[in-house]
Amino acid sequence: MVKTLQLQLLSFTVLFFTVSLLGRAQTPGAATPPAEQEQSPTPSQDQKPQPSPAQPSSPGQQGAPPAELPNAPSSSKTEPSLEDLGFSKSQAEGDAKRQALLDKRTHMLKVHQKLGLITTVPLVATVIAGTGAGGKSTSTASRDFHTALGAVTGDLYFMTAYYAIRAPKIPGTPTRGPIRFHKAMAWIHGPGMIATPILGIVAFDQKSKGEKVHGLGAAHGPVAIVTAGAFGAALLSVSVKF
Repeated sequence: MVKTLQLQLLSFTVLFFTVSLLGRAQTPGAATPPAEQEQSPTPSQDQKPQPSPAQPSSPGQQGAPPAELPNAPSSSKTEPSLEDLGFSKSQAEGDAKRQALLDKRTHMLKVHQKLGLITTVPLVATVIAGTGAGGKSTSTASRDFHTALGAVTGDLYFMTAYYAIRAPKIPGTPTRGPIRFHKAMAWIHGPGMIATPILGIVAFDQKSKGEKVHGLGAAHGPVAIVTAGAFGAALLSVSVKF
């Protein structure tokens, strides 16, 4: 009886362990069957990845640069030269020299005109001061002031004349209109600006000696007035349009 119970207990124990082993083999954490391992092979080191087939390139991309379109506009713009316009090299150089000469003449004549306007101020002041520089009762200070103004006027006048005389001449350029009158007046006020100070020195010497102004000294005033009038007329001829 006891042996029978022992055998039954041993058989139950063996059965229990067998059922337990079978249950563990069917759980999700169990090893993957060999069949599944064969269906997902891992790449080995001997197997190399196959390169993907290259896309066919277009005929214009096979190494040759694309050909430019016919009659395509050039990116660089070139201006036509004087020779393209029908002018020879000697003519072009001649025109450049003529233009430089014209620019220099224009500049010098502009300076001449500005100095002429500046000279007008001391010229008028000298004429006004000269009215009180003559006569027996004239003081020495009045004569000295008149002489100083005359000296300033003379310096500015000859500077003005220098720019007109030294301005380059343009061959083939006719003188017409106000410019002709302006040059005609220069033949009056030019010699007058030379004679006026000389006659003024004679008159000043006569007055310093207490003498009455006479002879050449007496011509100082009239010559100065004519000179100032011719200078004013020449200035107006190129400053005012009429």
